[in-house]
Amino acid sequence: MTVQPPTPFPRPQSAPEQVAFDRLELGVILSLYGKMVAAGEWRDYAMSFLRDKAVFSIFRRAAEHPLYRIEKVPALRNRQGLYAVLGMDGQILKRGHDLAVVLRVLERKLIRPID
Repeated sequence: MTVQPPTPFPRPQSAPEQVAFDRLELGVILSLYGKMVAAGEWRDYAMSFLRDKAVFSIFRRAAEHPLYRIEKVPALRNRQGLYAVLGMDGQILKRGHDLAVVLRVLERKLIRPID
């Protein structure tokens, strides 16, 4: 009787099949989202986890285009920054390496003068 060593599982050599937000990133994003919902600005959100990026889309109403998109693109980690906030028209509002700093561009929407 011959004993053969077990065959090892193949290790993935490439990047993961999809990019996702981790728990800390979602905590920061959902904290801002909760403040804006309480202020009556935002009403719905959607998350997309694609092969090359993760997207958190923010809607005023569920049936329209997203007001803002928060994107995580690992390919840009060493260049412009891992995170970006895009407007409705696709214009990049802020890009950087720290998610909390990038989201400050949206927190400014909460500050309004009182009549």
